[in-house]
Amino acid sequence: MSLILGIDTGGTYTDGVIVEYGDKKILHKAKSLTTREDLTIGIENCMKNLNFTDFEKISLVSLSTTLATNAIVEGKGRKTGVILIGDCPEGKLPSNDIAVLDGKFDIKGRVIKNLKEKQVENAIEQFRDTVDAIAISGYASVRNPEHELYVKSKVREMLNLPVACGHELTSSLGFYERTVTSILNASLIPIIMELIDATKTVLRKYDINVPIMIVKGDGSLMHESLAAEKPIETILSGPAASIIGGIFLTNQNDAIIMDMGGTTTDIAILTEGVVRKRREGAQVGGWLTRVEAAEIFTFGIGGDSYLHFNREGQLEIGPQKVWPLCVLGKRYPHLSGELEVFREKEEYQSCSAQKTDCFMLVKTPGKLELSQLEMEIIKILEERPHSLYYMAHKLGRDPDYLDLQPLLDAGIIARISLTPTDILHVEGRYNKWDKRIAEIGVNIFAERLNQSISEFLDKVNEFITNKLCIACLQSQDDYKNQSFNFIGKEDPIYSINNVFNNEGELGLLVNNILEKPIVAVGAPVSAWMHKVRERLNTSLMIPEHSEVANAVGAAVGQVMETVEVLIRPDQTTKRFIVHAPWSRESFTDLDTAVEYATSGAKKYVAKTVKGAMSNSYNVNVFDNREDIYTEAFTANNEDTYVETRIKVIAIGKPSLKVSFVERN
Repeated sequence: MSLILGIDTGGTYTDGVIVEYGDKKILHKAKSLTTREDLTIGIENCMKNLNFTDFEKISLVSLSTTLATNAIVEGKGRKTGVILIGDCPEGKLPSNDIAVLDGKFDIKGRVIKNLKEKQVENAIEQFRDTVDAIAISGYASVRNPEHELYVKSKVREMLNLPVACGHELTSSLGFYERTVTSILNASLIPIIMELIDATKTVLRKYDINVPIMIVKGDGSLMHESLAAEKPIETILSGPAASIIGGIFLTNQNDAIIMDMGGTTTDIAILTEGVVRKRREGAQVGGWLTRVEAAEIFTFGIGGDSYLHFNREGQLEIGPQKVWPLCVLGKRYPHLSGELEVFREKEEYQSCSAQKTDCFMLVKTPGKLELSQLEMEIIKILEERPHSLYYMAHKLGRDPDYLDLQPLLDAGIIARISLTPTDILHVEGRYNKWDKRIAEIGVNIFAERLNQSISEFLDKVNEFITNKLCIACLQSQDDYKNQSFNFIGKEDPIYSINNVFNNEGELGLLVNNILEKPIVAVGAPVSAWMHKVRERLNTSLMIPEHSEVANAVGAAVGQVMETVEVLIRPDQTTKRFIVHAPWSRESFTDLDTAVEYATSGAKKYVAKTVKGAMSNSYNVNVFDNREDIYTEAFTANNEDTYVETRIKVIAIGKPSLKVSFVERN
């Protein structure tokens, strides 16, 4: 019996599963808190919680994670030096440490200016001991990678740093987007390496020595060695794994797959076994990358979403993620007392600060310049976490003017406050953590709204239900390329109610509000999705093991690698130029060029996939050729040949009746 260990390292929890792949059985599952300060702790706790001993039967370990996505969103990628070759793209870049070299190719891959060895060495030397990684991006490098490859070899010769080239990540000609992608990729290499190293450290304790795979944003798997070179491809890894897990657990072919996690709710539309891919690239943290990923619609609502009041005194949820009161209250019981004592003080009754907020120190500030007040705040939190009002009292400050946002943005401190997870504890629907502090938080909110506890709980549940309804409707609308913005409505609850009464301005029919059933996965879904099903008049499936669907998806995925090669005619030499990731070559006739490009691409992807697979798996290679011609405008009425595009895909370990295809 061959078993697979799937591990998902999320922002809040690390999930683990043991899967018997042949019989599609989940044998063991476990959850533990993710420990961002030391990932090995959370992973090892998860392994212990699996209650499993036959580790010698494990043949593969597969990971999914939100670490790369969160690092980009939070702006916490490692400091990266950027070496640009031939030009500097217009637009803001995710790094200010930049050197520009003179070498350059034109868009046909012909050399315009050669590199100067001394200039290359000087540029590399300026980054010594100042950055954590190097990104290289050359103008038209996808037409000829020679300059990027040379600079990369010099970086490896001179510096012991991770390095990434733009042409290795995308075949797109867009210089700006390719540069952004290469910078983000380089900044993520140390982060993904930490995950891989932490996983290996834990696996060694259990004498597990098997291949390690990581889920990419398109739902397929890649080997750890490739992930270490192209970590940018792991953005949206967690949601993509959830899609695979949801399909595996339900065997559905047409559905709305919804994953409600701690930070976000992610939705994908499955149609006839197909999830579309965004060929234009995934957009994360405001940066448009050239990384193909599954078409996933993300909404800022999850089990750990921040419940708070806006400036108008209205209840809001998310999109920020915070630590639930119940989770940290169990670890630090004194927080309950601080919330109780300071919420009663009259001098704080009229302030607009969030009375349930508490804060804890996450990491030392390092070399970051701090104000006197910020240093005093850190000194207070070095002892243990404290409530906002305790800190304000100790500092002699008004809570309204105690600006903690810079420390939060820098990741030095973290917020603890009321969340949907706390609501579930108060209602008795979830009992893992500390109920008492959650009840204190709910009391604080109810008092501010002049409501009873039950009235406030009803209000929050109604609020969350309608947010999830809107997420489903918006995802279906966006999938169909419609333009209605449900989220933009001033009163989304009123809009939703109008949908069901068939009277409102949305103009939707009561029947078939959703065209597909919902498959809901994630730990919080059972609490709210039954009400969502009623509101949207659709069917709902919450499969067994839904709370660890990410880890399941990681365990049962498939390896898939794609390479694209472009062939273009050179009117000057009358030859055909092959632009491939490994080289630029020219041929006297098109057939020979196509043969070289196709065979080379097959070897390229097959080698990558085979290096990631054990000998028991087969590798299937598929190729597609597309010849592009312009319409005839000549006297002899013959179309003009423009280019040939060859795409080769290698797939290993087929697992699911699902594929990811490009969006038209």
